[in-house]
Amino acid sequence: MVRYFPNPYDDYKSGINLNIDKDEVLSQINEHIKNITKRIQPNRKNVEGGLYVGITGISYMFYYLSRNPLLSEMKSEYIAKGLDYLAPALETSAGDKTSYLLGDAGTFALATVLKKEMGDEEFTHSLKTYKSLYNYYLNPKFLKCGGDEFFVGRAGYLAGALWISRELKTEIFTPEELYKICDIIVASGRQFASAHNSPSPLMYHYYNTKYLGAAHGSSFILQMLLSVPGYLEYNKSAAQDIKSTVEFIASLQTEEGNWPCCMEEVGLSDHKLVHWCHGAPGTVYLMAKAYLVFKDQKYYNACVRAAELVWSKGLLRKGPGLCHGVAGNGYVFLLLHRLSGDEKYLYRAKLFADFMNTEDFLRDARLPDNPESLYEGTAGTVCFLSDLLVPDKAEFPFQDVFSTYVY
Repeated sequence: MVRYFPNPYDDYKSGINLNIDKDEVLSQINEHIKNITKRIQPNRKNVEGGLYVGITGISYMFYYLSRNPLLSEMKSEYIAKGLDYLAPALETSAGDKTSYLLGDAGTFALATVLKKEMGDEEFTHSLKTYKSLYNYYLNPKFLKCGGDEFFVGRAGYLAGALWISRELKTEIFTPEELYKICDIIVASGRQFASAHNSPSPLMYHYYNTKYLGAAHGSSFILQMLLSVPGYLEYNKSAAQDIKSTVEFIASLQTEEGNWPCCMEEVGLSDHKLVHWCHGAPGTVYLMAKAYLVFKDQKYYNACVRAAELVWSKGLLRKGPGLCHGVAGNGYVFLLLHRLSGDEKYLYRAKLFADFMNTEDFLRDARLPDNPESLYEGTAGTVCFLSDLLVPDKAEFPFQDVFSTYVY
């Protein structure tokens, strides 16, 4: 089974007039919003799945639109809609309270930021609730299934803490508090690596699979460790193990530009998944962060190879979403555009957006399980389209590699 549509487009040639029509993009955004708000209502039965596939993710989409300077005339309407979609999630649980993407931790993070934006003093209550979860992550046996990854683990909580801090432009946790979580993540990675004779000093698992990608794997965990300001200086032995593990993951990139989904697949000749969740479109963010932190050209080269793979095999049949869809893969080009300043990548991102309106895609792409959601469906597509208008600010949700998070 071929997982992707053949790319029908000619690649960028110097001198091409790259025109991103704001009105056309806005009309696509509005069409998506109309369908999303018609099909998924802000009520308690749609809370489950949190930011990933629940209505909290729709709320995030509206908040994200409200930050776009080119859409400022709609800002108050977007904020109001965001609060509408968030309200039921504050009344009933989305899942585990400590889970950032699938449960309540993400709800509390978004509530903090949205309410602050509204000037609602209630934001302090949401922030307090988010911070009250902190001690759970310090328990080394926090989650048997693997407590370090993004969706349900410590890396997700760190991502939320850094995001709130950036949005509020204020310190949420002291550096020492963040370092404590990082130390636990490093200790956990060392322990698992040692117990399983890992070729790298740090290794992680989720339900006993040693995933490498962004969704449940080492690449997102390592990106968060590189993102906490000052941590590499604070803990030199951890810094050494982090750097060696990043180098190890870089070394697993295939000639084609992809990464194995998990350690169990290292050595196989064909790695078919070109998804944000598993494969180059998610691991590329670790490589970009490593390039910015270590200033080593090999990480930049890894990003370029990943982008070439996505250009040839990234028009996924799985749908329009961020996790395993065309918008998530289009974000690779927006990342490379910010990293390099090369207009070629913006051109490619625009064509990935265009492809989602073609007859081929609309007829033959699979309908996701949660077609309106942030990570599987069109709410994520809306964020991608919004970022096409302001490519110098573009970022995959909760995965900004450019911010240093210091205030």
